[in-house]
Parts: sequence; structure tokens; C-alpha cells
Amino acid sequence: MGEIDLALVNWSRAQFALTAMYHWLFVPLTLGLSFLCAFFETIYVKTGNEEWKHLTRFWMTLFGINFAIGVATGIILEFEFGTNWSNYSWMVGDIFGAPLAIEGIVAFFLEATFFAVMFFGWDRVSKGFHLFSTWMVAVGSNLSALWILVANGWMQYPTGMAFNPDTVRFEMQNFWEVLFSPVAIAKFTHTTSTSFLVAVMFVFAISSYYLIKGRHVEMAKRSILVASVFGLISFFYAGLTGDESAFNNARVQPMKLAAYEGLFEGSEGADLVAFGIMNPNKTVGDGQDPFLFEVAIPKGLSLLGKREFNAFVPGVYDLVNGNAEQNIVGYDVKIKRGKQAITDLSAYKDAKKAGDAAAAEVSLARFIDNKDYMGFGYLEKPADGVPPVQMSYYSFHIMVYLAVFFGFLCLAYLVYGIKDTIEQKRWLLPLGVISFFLAMIASQAGWIVAEVGRQPWAIQNMLPVGAATSNLDAGNVMTTFWMFAGLFTLLLLAEIKIMLNQIKKGPEGA
Repeated sequence: MGEIDLALVNWSRAQFALTAMYHWLFVPLTLGLSFLCAFFETIYVKTGNEEWKHLTRFWMTLFGINFAIGVATGIILEFEFGTNWSNYSWMVGDIFGAPLAIEGIVAFFLEATFFAVMFFGWDRVSKGFHLFSTWMVAVGSNLSALWILVANGWMQYPTGMAFNPDTVRFEMQNFWEVLFSPVAIAKFTHTTSTSFLVAVMFVFAISSYYLIKGRHVEMAKRSILVASVFGLISFFYAGLTGDESAFNNARVQPMKLAAYEGLFEGSEGADLVAFGIMNPNKTVGDGQDPFLFEVAIPKGLSLLGKREFNAFVPGVYDLVNGNAEQNIVGYDVKIKRGKQAITDLSAYKDAKKAGDAAAAEVSLARFIDNKDYMGFGYLEKPADGVPPVQMSYYSFHIMVYLAVFFGFLCLAYLVYGIKDTIEQKRWLLPLGVISFFLAMIASQAGWIVAEVGRQPWAIQNMLPVGAATSNLDAGNVMTTFWMFAGLFTLLLLAEIKIMLNQIKKGPEGA
């Protein structure tokens, strides 16, 4: 193993996180608003009411502004796999590249083709074909998310592949296992359903602002009524898919589950912390209570993670140090076997190069015995395999608390929308205005849980981020980090300015 440049690793991680978080400011709104535009236009086509057409074109204009910026940041994100993470791309390009290629060839071309008709086809094509184009943009946008999240799901739970010691690459064996991985499916359904909620809050925020100002009242009320129905359905769907995600974490990423639940010591009938303040000085095995204050649901975590009230849920300590009673192998053993696998792989390659078939066969046999732990061989000590627990815990709980708030907000807006009294609820409308900003916080928090919770792995248990980087100078990555930070900030400010101008104009300016 070569010496790992920690400065390079950290700057590469920072740059990728920066790009991903900026990109994710635009993606959820694209996924949800595309369907809302399709719903609005469907009502227009069914009723023939021109007010619904004006309403549709207004939201469609905001969708288009957001879509354009999202594409720009997404392209940069994909290029970074080749520039900053070339070792990762070399080792898993055969698998990881397939869904990304399909996303570009199928989904992106689908939405790009019909995007032009949706924006420029008003009064140029029939109502039916224009509506079909709008729906195709919505489907295409979410198909793009499908393939990207399949790739991400494989990183969380690598399946359908085998490691080739001759090429030192992971190679795909079964595409359908990759596509229909339970982790990939849960990630896609949960990500899209929560993105729908983000878009609903966007509609709530702008419509509430109009109602407070007494402008475009009918348009705002119609938008709220449709969005609240969509939002309430999305809320329940997000809850179901979130539960499935946690169940999958318990099976294949138990360390992530332990981290975002703040569980240090495993137990049977583990409690679920509904609210708690973590002890900032807590470390693995120090005997301190992990919480300064907590409100827990008895046996809730066992039910969430194992579907049984008295099931054992391992904590961080059990996973790091092992638990013989539960057949959990400690990280010290995994690291030892991983380092042996790396040594044997190197010996196998050297023996083959020297033409020593007997030595190559012996080394290969030893490597096969330990290959499942090869990723752990890049860790120096067991503690290196523990993700940032407090960041994972607080991000997860912020996401959950805000999601519950969105559910109640959708219900309130639906009830008062049906009663046609929403504009009179002056105590409620400010909550609607700020709801979009809270939704963006919740959405970002969800990705922090997903990505920080699986650290230190680029590929779960197989390739840590420290071994996945390119052979670059850390200073080069640092320079491009600040360049991208400035560029993305300018793009964000530009979008905000264009959005605000369009909102100020209202439906008439669409």
C-alpha cells in the first residue's frame, strides 16, 4: 500500500461535497415541480379554463430556470469522478458507469427532447401532445434520478459483481441485481418522495407570499389546493420509504444505523431516541452515557431495524470491537485479514509477472480467503471505521422533525384550501413562506445522513475514500475547490435573482 495523502483526500472530499450539495439545491425542485406542472396542465386540458393555463406556464417558467442550473452543476459532478477519484473510477467503472451511461442515453435525452416542446410548443402543437410532452419531462427527470440513485445505491450495497484479481477491478456479473437491489429501490423511492415534498413547499412559499400581499389570489389558492393533495400523499409515501431505508440499513449498513440513531451499546429490545442531546465528549468504549438528555420510545429501534420488539440491534461498540454472542466480527480482525488480502494480491501479481505459476496459485488462494475484507486493509485502526456519529445523528433527526412539520402543514393547507378560507389564516401563511427554506434544510440533511453515515467508505466495506482518490497535488484540488465555490455561488445568486424577478412579475410575465 502506498502512503495516503490526507490533504489530498480531504480536499477531494470537500470539493465533491461542495458540488453535490450545490447540485442538490436544484434537483429536488426539478423532480417534484415537473410533476406539479403536469398536474396543473392536466387540469387545464380537462377543464379548458385559461386560468389553469396561465398558472401552468408560471410554474413551468420557474421549473425551467431551476432545471438549467441543475444540469450545469450535475455535469461538473460527474466529471469529478474522473478528475478527483480516478482510482475509484478505475476499480468500479464497469459497474458504476453503466447506470450513469443509461441515464445520459435514455433519461436525459427523453427529458431534453420533450423539454423543448413543453416550453416552446404552446399554440404550436395540439393540447394533447403538449400535455404528453409535459408528462414525459416529468417522467424523464425522475428516470434520471433512478439511474443516478441506482449507482449510489450500489456504492452503499455493492452487489451483482465480482472482483477480478488480474485487472484489480470490480466487474459486473448481474445487471439486474444492481438495478433491483433493495437498497437502490429504497433510495430511489425515498429520495423522489422527499423531493416531491420540497417542490410542494416551494409552491406553498410563493403562493403564501401572494396571499399575504393580496396578489394573484385565485392562482395561489388553486396552486395550494393541488400541491397540498400531492404533498400529503408524498408525506405518507416518504414515511413508508424512509422506514424501508432504515430496515435496509439495519441489514447491510448497521454502522450507519447505529450512527444516526446515536446507538453506542447494542441491546435486545433497543429503544428509539425520539429526541435527545448527545454528549459531545462521548467516544467508543469510554463508558460515558452517549446522551445528556433523551426521550426514547421503548423497543422502537428493534422494531424499526429488525421488525421485532426484542431483536438485538448492534451499536457502534459491538461493530468495532465485535460481539461473539451475536456473531459480529470486530474491526481489528477485519483489518488484519484485509491487510493480508492486499499483501497476497500483490504477491499474486508479482508471481504472475515472474512466471511462477505455483507461487501465484498459492497467493491467489490466500487472497480469495480474505478478499471480502480487502477494503478494511486500508484502515489503520478500528476507530477509522466509525463515521461522524453526532453529525449523522443530528442530521437524521432534523430531517425527521421537519418532515413531520411538512405533513401537518400539507394537512392544514388542504383543509383550509377546501374550505376556501386559506387567505384568511394569517397565522398560517408565514409558515408556508418559510416552509421551502426548511425543506431545503431537510433535504440536505437527508443526504448528509446517506453519505456521511457510510464513511469512511466510497464503496461500503470494499474501498475507503482514502484509497479512491486520484494521484493529484492537493494544492490543485484546493484551487479548484475555491474556483467551484465561487462559480456555484454566482450561479445560485443568478438563479435566485431570476426567480425573484419572475415571481415579482407573476403569471402575467410567464
